[in-house]
Amino acid sequence: MEVRRSESLAIVGASGAGKSTLLGLLAGLDVPSSGTVMLNDSELTALDEDGRAALRARNVGFVFQSFHLVPSLTAMENVMLPLELSGHNNPRPAALSALEMVKLDHRVSHYPHQLSGGEKQRVAIARAFVVQPAVLFADEPTGNLDQRTGDTVADLLFRINKESGTTLILVTHDHILAERCDRVLHMDGGRFIDPASGLAA
Repeated sequence: MEVRRSESLAIVGASGAGKSTLLGLLAGLDVPSSGTVMLNDSELTALDEDGRAALRARNVGFVFQSFHLVPSLTAMENVMLPLELSGHNNPRPAALSALEMVKLDHRVSHYPHQLSGGEKQRVAIARAFVVQPAVLFADEPTGNLDQRTGDTVADLLFRINKESGTTLILVTHDHILAERCDRVLHMDGGRFIDPASGLAA
């Protein structure tokens, strides 16, 4: 598979189809048993674990279904974290700007347990975009949210993604959400399929 710069791509399929495994391979979180993965002209599969982590820090943002916020950190500190890990000298202004972007600058001092599900995911989106990633991986980003909150979060995700020119790779079982992307790939049994015929594509 190949994903173009600034493209939004949805990967859909039933549970167990291999969507999240594929996402882990594309992000360099896992290593394939064969083949190569290229990210921004760098071969992920030729790097060791530290090299892949460094490449992710420079190029990749993540948004997960379960938010993955650090419970002992405030919203501001959660958004500052990836900047601090990459050695940013003054992360606070950038983090505040990212929280303003998701309309949560009034919640900067709140901890995750003080935030609603939608607010947690908006903090996660701010954290993902604060590093200005070349690629954003989103794994079921609305899966833990009610329909109305999920729609709001999806609107925000697509708007910020378009404004930033980031490449978006979205894993979802929600076909309505998937259709908002430029392109949709269907998976079953670890392979891409043609949904009309059910045959491997």
